[in-house]
Amino acid sequence: ASPSVRDVVTPEGNGMSSETILFRADWTVDGEPAGRDCVARIEPELDKIPVFPTYDLAMQFDVMSLVAEATDVPVPETLWYEQDRSVVGAPFFVMGRVEGEVPRDVLPYTFGDNWVDSAQGDQLRRLQDSAVAALAGIHQIGPDTHDLSSLQYDQPGATALERHLGEWEGYLEWVTADRRSPLLDECFAWLRANLPTESGPDRLSWGDARIGNMLFRDFEVVGVLDWEMAGIAPPEVDLGWMAYLHLFFHDLAVDLGLPGMAAFMRPVDLADTYAAASGLAPKDLRWHIAYA
Repeated sequence: ASPSVRDVVTPEGNGMSSETILFRADWTVDGEPAGRDCVARIEPELDKIPVFPTYDLAMQFDVMSLVAEATDVPVPETLWYEQDRSVVGAPFFVMGRVEGEVPRDVLPYTFGDNWVDSAQGDQLRRLQDSAVAALAGIHQIGPDTHDLSSLQYDQPGATALERHLGEWEGYLEWVTADRRSPLLDECFAWLRANLPTESGPDRLSWGDARIGNMLFRDFEVVGVLDWEMAGIAPPEVDLGWMAYLHLFFHDLAVDLGLPGMAAFMRPVDLADTYAAASGLAPKDLRWHIAYA
């Protein structure tokens, strides 16, 4: 019998850049029933308030496949990529579904009344350490170990960090167009003027490196998701992003009179854990948090 699809749902979640569909696929093998819970990611329509100026779904599929092949970092199994728009109206890829809990973005987990906020100290530490260990695992991949030429930014610059910064300066130009923000212009000028002279080696950068893009079971990472911002950068870029996103959510909570989670995901703790996991001591994390 031909494969069939059922239990199709769109999840509540943290992603905004593409459409995600959960479904169950059933088929037969040698007359015996078989099936699998799957997830499809569908390329967004770029003429409808896009998050990115371009969207490379094939790149995400390839990067996830590479991470699964080259590391022990848990990523959903990539099953197939379909470029033919006639199937569902846009390119898409299918991956295996991973069961787990995601720290929420809306409302942020720092606002309380959720599984992260209610966790005990040792559980939070396990979550934090597992997240950082996943980063260290991703960063085992670099241009010196694998062909990452397709992830190189087409920007001027002597280093991967300088080219990465140039890519985001270009993104700012695209987002703001003729509505420039003096504050953001000042921020990028400061980043340029204070660009670190030392940083870690060039590595595969996850990009949107935050716990809200991870699935957890028993406070351990079981799935690393959302690879649309993947590129090449020193490890501190991902670590700074991870630290900043928690600081941002914590500050939002405190501004509203809530306790927040000041003892969780502290930059100094993330740096120490990363150094222990990777053998590489992060440099100038303050700059990278400001960059994030």
